[in-house]
Amino acid sequence: MSQEEIQAGLEDPDKMRAASQRAMRITMELNNQYHEPEDVRKLFFQLIGQPEDETFCLFPPFYTDYGMHIKVGKNVFINSGCRFQDQGGIEIGDGALIGHNVVLATLNHDENPEKRHILHPKPIILGKNVWVGANATIVSGVTIGDGAIIAAGAVVTRDVPANMVVGGVPAKVIRPVKMD
Repeated sequence: MSQEEIQAGLEDPDKMRAASQRAMRITMELNNQYHEPEDVRKLFFQLIGQPEDETFCLFPPFYTDYGMHIKVGKNVFINSGCRFQDQGGIEIGDGALIGHNVVLATLNHDENPEKRHILHPKPIILGKNVWVGANATIVSGVTIGDGAIIAAGAVVTRDVPANMVVGGVPAKVIRPVKMD
């Protein structure tokens, strides 16, 4: 995972293109026919280059532009339609639940129109037992604390403390997680 800026045309285009093509090939295989759960797992871990974990569960389709910068813990569940832009790095802690159509976007363009071709990668980190609701978006550089809940449809632009519920656009702390 690199956190250095990426300038279009200055990086090794063949290497970047090959990695993207590899991710497209694997996700195309994953998404375009039925697979038994163990085969889904096998394809996902082939995509991310991590040893296979039998506690992992994914409901396809799943999309990523790179794949090799995703790390998942134990007992992680990813629901259908998720899109992970992982060039800046994505870490998902043990017990995380990720809802339908969640977007994790680790790249941002430069604001200056003259430099907009420059990309700024920053990792997204989801702590242990995080629950991300359907259609939420988490942007680059955000860390979600252990036990936090991201409400459906939220756009998370800042770090979230542990054991807090956040929601809205942009997401704001709503309340602590109920621990009864």
